[in-house]
Amino acid sequence: MRIGMLADIYKPYVSGVTNHIALTKRALESKGHQVFVFTFGDEDYRDDEPNVIRSSGLPLAIPAADLDVQISLRYTQQAQRLLRMMDVVHVHHPSISGRLALRYCRPRRIPIVYTNHTRYDLYSQAYLPWMPDVVGEAFFRVFLPAYCRSMDLVIAPSNGLRDVLMSFGVEEPIEVVPNGIDLGPIRSAPDSLNRSDFGFSDENLLLTFVGRLGPEKNLAFLLRSFAGAAEAYDNLRLLLVGDGPELDNMRDRARLMGLSEKVRFTGMVDYGDVPSFLKMADVFVTASVTEVHPLTLIEAMAAGLPVLGIHSPGVGDIIVDGVTGMLAQEDMASFTAKMVRIATNQEEREAMQAASIREAERYAVDVTADELVLRYKMAIQKVKKQPVPLRYRLLRALDRVW
Repeated sequence: MRIGMLADIYKPYVSGVTNHIALTKRALESKGHQVFVFTFGDEDYRDDEPNVIRSSGLPLAIPAADLDVQISLRYTQQAQRLLRMMDVVHVHHPSISGRLALRYCRPRRIPIVYTNHTRYDLYSQAYLPWMPDVVGEAFFRVFLPAYCRSMDLVIAPSNGLRDVLMSFGVEEPIEVVPNGIDLGPIRSAPDSLNRSDFGFSDENLLLTFVGRLGPEKNLAFLLRSFAGAAEAYDNLRLLLVGDGPELDNMRDRARLMGLSEKVRFTGMVDYGDVPSFLKMADVFVTASVTEVHPLTLIEAMAAGLPVLGIHSPGVGDIIVDGVTGMLAQEDMASFTAKMVRIATNQEEREAMQAASIREAERYAVDVTADELVLRYKMAIQKVKKQPVPLRYRLLRALDRVW
C-alpha cells in the first residue's frame, strides 16, 4: 500500500505529532508498505529518513509557541504528482494539509483519513490569550464538523477525544486508534544517567515531567502543587525534562518559590535519551489538561513508572486510577494530596510500576500500525462505493489548467 502522511509541520520541529508520524511511518514500512510524508520547509533540508517530500513556502513564526516553520497553500509540482499516486492519504493537521488533501486527492478518488491530534480549542486559549474563549470555541464548533464531514474516515486517538469531537458537533462514526510507541528503546535503555549530575541523591523520591515546556502544559499548577507536597515530604524532588517558551519562566518561578535545590530543568535533550531520563525517575507527573493521547505518558509507563495526572481527555484514557497511577481533579488540594500519596506509599507504587509495564503493551506501535491499516482499508472500500461529486471533478479540471 502507498500511504501519504500529510503534515503542516514535521522534523526537525519536535512534538508529539511529529514523533507519532515518524514512528508510525517506520512501523508501516517494516510491514512492507511505502510511506511518504508531505510537508513544508526547506527543500534542501537533509532528512534522516527516506520519502519526506517538502514544498517550500513562506516563513511563519509564532514566538509564543517557539515555532519557526514554512507554510504554503500548494505543493510543488513534484509533490503533487507523487501525491496522486497514493492509495490512501492520512492528514495530521486539518487547516492546510487537510485542504490540500481535498484539493489534490478527492478528485482522484484517493481516500482521505484524518486524525485529530490536538485540543485546538484549548491551544487557542494558551497561545492566543487575547481572544475570548467563546470566540475560539465557536470557531471550532463551525470548522471541525464541516471539515470532518469532508473526510472519508475520522480517527481520534482516545475515547475522551472522541467525546470532545462529538461535543463540537462532529458526527459519528469516529474510529478510536491510539497513537503507538516503540517499546524497544525504552526497555533496552541503559541506566546511564546519575542523579548526582542534577543535584539529587538515590535517597530522594524523584518525580519527573518530560515534554514541551509550553503554556498549554499547566506547568505553573504543577510547580505550585509540588511546592505543597515537598513541604509535607522533604525528600521529594522534581526534574522537568524538555525545552519550550516557558523554560525561563518556570526557572524563575522555582527560584522565587525557594525550590531551586529541589526542582531542576534539563533544557532540550535528544529524544533518544528520554528513556534514560525516565529510568532515572520514580514517578511521572503531568498537570496538562490539553492532551489528546500523550506519548510521553505511555513511554513513562513502559519504563515502569507509576503516573500522576489530571482527569481529562487523553490522560484520563491512559491512566487506570489506582492501578497504573493516580488521577486527580484540576484542583490544587486534590492533585497535591495524590502527589503526596504516590510519593509516600512505596508498596502501592511498586504495584503500579508492574501494572504500568503491562498496560503499555496495548500501545506498541506495531499493534497500532496494524489497526491503522485496517482503517485505511475501510476508507478505500468506502470510496470505491461513492461517486465523485461534481465540484471535485471541476477542481480536477482546474488542476490540469494550473
